[in-house]
Amino acid sequence: MGSAFDRAIASSFGRPRAVLHVGPSNAAVEEQAARAGARLVTTTGKKGDLAPHVTSFDLLTIEPDTTFITSENLAMWSTCLTDGGHLLVPYRAGAAPDDALAQIRAAGLEPMRIDTGSRMGQRFASRKGFVVVARKRPEPGPLTLTIGMLTLNEEESIERMIDEVRVYAPEAKVLVVDSSSDRTPERATAKGARVIRQLPPRGHGPAMERLMYEAACDTDALIYLDCDFTYPADQIPRLRALLEQGADMVNATRTHTKPDAMPIPNFIANRVFAATAQLVHGIATTDVHSGMRAYRSSMVRAFAFDGEGDALPLDTLILPARSNYDVIETPIGYHKRVGESKLARVRGTLWSFARIASAIGKGTRVQRGGSFRHLANDPTTQQRNV
Repeated sequence: MGSAFDRAIASSFGRPRAVLHVGPSNAAVEEQAARAGARLVTTTGKKGDLAPHVTSFDLLTIEPDTTFITSENLAMWSTCLTDGGHLLVPYRAGAAPDDALAQIRAAGLEPMRIDTGSRMGQRFASRKGFVVVARKRPEPGPLTLTIGMLTLNEEESIERMIDEVRVYAPEAKVLVVDSSSDRTPERATAKGARVIRQLPPRGHGPAMERLMYEAACDTDALIYLDCDFTYPADQIPRLRALLEQGADMVNATRTHTKPDAMPIPNFIANRVFAATAQLVHGIATTDVHSGMRAYRSSMVRAFAFDGEGDALPLDTLILPARSNYDVIETPIGYHKRVGESKLARVRGTLWSFARIASAIGKGTRVQRGGSFRHLANDPTTQQRNV
C-alpha cells in the first residue's frame, strides 16, 4: 500500500499552505510539502494533540499504516481543516471502494475522487489499494476576493481596466502578473494594484499559474479576466455570487453563440476545442479557453496545475470538472479588443489538444453527474449537462 499511497500523494497533494499528517513521519509527504512550500505538522492523531491545530490546515494526510481510520476519527481530524480543506485517506488492498466512500460520508465529509496512484482508476482500486480524496464541504457565505489579470504591454488599457474592476468590486484586491517592457506595471501600481513581475516573459501558462497560487494564498476567491476589455467587468458581482452560493468554479463562456466581436475562424476553433473536451471527457462545455473565470481558492489549492506551455485554461476547467467539484458554465458577452492580440494560434492549438489528451485518466469522479452544469443568464434557470 505504501507505494500506491506515495504515488497518490504525488498526484493529489496539490499546493496547500499548511498540511497536517496523522501518524509517523512520511518521506513522501515531507517531500511534497517542501515542494509546495507548505507548513507541515505531524501528529499522532490523538484528540489531545489536535487542539492547537484546529481550523488551520488546507490538507490532512493519514499514514497508510494507521489502523484507526474510522468515521469518528475522520470527523475529529477534519475539525483541523479550513473551510473547503481536503483529506487524503488511504485504504489497503482488499478494501471495498463503496465501503470507503460510505465511511467518508458518515464522517460528514464529501468524497471527490479515488486515486490509485496510476491511470488504471477505480477499476483496480480494491486489488491494489487506493486513496480517497475527500474534503470538508465549503459553506456558502461571503468570500474575500482577488481580481487577477495578466499583462504584457497593456499601458493603453490597464488604468481604465482597474477603474472598471473597482466599480464592480471596490473592496477586492487587484493582482497583476506582468511581463511588460512598457509602463504597464508603474501604471497598475499607481492604481493600487499589487504587481508581480515575471521577467523575462515566460508566456501565459507560467504567468497564470503564478497568479492563481498567489491569489489562493491571500483570499478566498479569484476572478480572472483579460486586460483588454473583451470581457464584461459588470459580470464580476454575478460570478462572485455564484461562488458564494457554493460553486467551486464558474466558467464564463463567450462561445455559447457566435459573438459579433469574434472572427469566425476563432469561433470555430474554440468550438472544436470544446467539442473535443466533451467527446473525450464528457464535459459539456462550449468554451475551454475563456479569459474570464471565477475560482474558489480551496479548490485551486487542491491541484498542482502545471503552467509550462500554453493552454493552461483547459486543465483548470477539465480537472476540477472530472474531480467532482461544482463547476458552473454561464454565458457572457464578448467585446472588441483594446490593443493587439498576443495569441499564438498554431502553438496554442497543439497545446490545447495535448492538454485534453493528458487529462485522460485523471480525477475520475466517485459518481457521475451533477459536477458540471450550465446556468442561463437568469440564475434561477439551471440545466444539468454531464
